[in-house]
Amino acid sequence: MFNEVVVYGSGVLLLIGALFTLLAAVGVLRFPDLYTRMHAASKAGAVGGGLILLVVALMSQDASIAIRAIIGIVFLLLTTPVSAHLLAKASLGAGYKPWGETVADETVTIASNRPVAE
Repeated sequence: MFNEVVVYGSGVLLLIGALFTLLAAVGVLRFPDLYTRMHAASKAGAVGGGLILLVVALMSQDASIAIRAIIGIVFLLLTTPVSAHLLAKASLGAGYKPWGETVADETVTIASNRPVAE
């Protein structure tokens, strides 16, 4: 009984993770500028990848594989937002402007007052 719950629950989590990963890929392809694409890749990609790694941990039936998968989840959740933030900050500092219809982005105002390094 317990094994069936784990198998079906893992299947559901795998489908949800794959859906999030697909949505991240669609967002990267469809969103208009770097910042919104990074948003899709960092948020949905991290959740999708984390859920898939969770399924690996649940279905592996091996403690060493499960621990590595959980470490992978922690690493993914810690590094993805930080790297997206640093990439966005570097792009903004380099003068890459957000899409024209972006609303209320206060960092652009702050960055436009700063001289751009060459």
